[in-house]
Amino acid sequence: MYINRQKYLDKLISQKDKDIIKVITGIRRCGKSVLLFDIYAGYLLSHGVDNAHIIKINLETKKNEALRDSNALYDSIVSKIVDDNRYYVFIDEIQLVDNFEDVVNGLRLDYNCDIYITGSNSKLLSKDINTKMRGRSIEIKVYPLSFSEYYGYYGGDKRQCFNNYLMYGGLPYLLSENDNNKKVEYLKMICDTVVEKDIIDRHGIRQESLFDAVIDFLCSNIGSYVSANKIADTLKSNGYGKVTHDTIGNYLDYVCDAYLFYRAQRYDIKGKQYLKTLNKYYICDLGIRNSKLNYRQIEITHSLENVIYLDLIRRGYIVDIGKNNSKEIDFVAKNDKELFYIQVAYTISDPDKNEQEVSSFYGLDDGYKKIVITMDDDPFVNLKNGYKKINALDFLLDDHSLEQI
Repeated sequence: MYINRQKYLDKLISQKDKDIIKVITGIRRCGKSVLLFDIYAGYLLSHGVDNAHIIKINLETKKNEALRDSNALYDSIVSKIVDDNRYYVFIDEIQLVDNFEDVVNGLRLDYNCDIYITGSNSKLLSKDINTKMRGRSIEIKVYPLSFSEYYGYYGGDKRQCFNNYLMYGGLPYLLSENDNNKKVEYLKMICDTVVEKDIIDRHGIRQESLFDAVIDFLCSNIGSYVSANKIADTLKSNGYGKVTHDTIGNYLDYVCDAYLFYRAQRYDIKGKQYLKTLNKYYICDLGIRNSKLNYRQIEITHSLENVIYLDLIRRGYIVDIGKNNSKEIDFVAKNDKELFYIQVAYTISDPDKNEQEVSSFYGLDDGYKKIVITMDDDPFVNLKNGYKKINALDFLLDDHSLEQI
């Protein structure tokens, strides 16, 4: 069972047959394989591509373990190319192959191939690898289901659906599971094996309990300022002995490389520069976070903030934490056309809370929209000084809501 992830499908279609390697990235189990092997392959078949000209290789399976050798992988694919017509080559979890860039470059240069690869590590697009691919790659980022996709599948009462989304997250497999206990079991398996074990094995982490504690810390502190020093000091006080800043810094890089967490930097709006200390980390999926914390600390405000952050980056915005003199702005979201200052609050119905949120915008007279996203249901969208308010569910269900408000 899967849903048609139209926005991602449209991105793949837009790159079809272009002389560029399509790199599809995202956390394990976010739906990359289904998007490529089922949804996009189905599109190709429905538009006249012969099934024999679609070569699919999933490197995670036991039967394809031998193909994790670059020469074996190349030879296997070439053996399936029997004419001069266009072939569509899909390779899943390509990071399992050392020197995979030689394989894809060889296929691109020597055969009539349109190549698509997936991976769950951002090093796929590191400077060195992109250089080896001769700049011939484009990244298509895939995320767990957005609330819009989730609600599009379930329908019904929006708030109840959103509450379920906040609790169990948007990993696509969960659409096929109605039993909440089974959802909990699946999410625990993702935490214990696919996510943490995968990262531990990939980087040869020896201090597994320390690494686990770092993930717990990040899960407990989504939406809060974090630094490697702060984490190290906290873990030392909790009995972890010698914990170095460098080790914690490496662990933070690892979880971001694996798309488990996203790092939001602080940006001084008046000084027009990034600040070097203190970042915020948002998790890729709240279901994973809640499972990791055994469903403790279900806190709506930071959970809402996490969902809004993910939806902004999914829409293609660069998202920073804004520093406006002594005030903080939750998100400064920008793309090549627009910029928005955004505050996120569960409610601003109380006048003091309203003032607290909008005061972060004071002094920013640059013409860009200042918006408070809240769960309040009242229809009023105009706040003081021309600031705007939008209901969080309306925002999440309409990709163009910021532009239209």
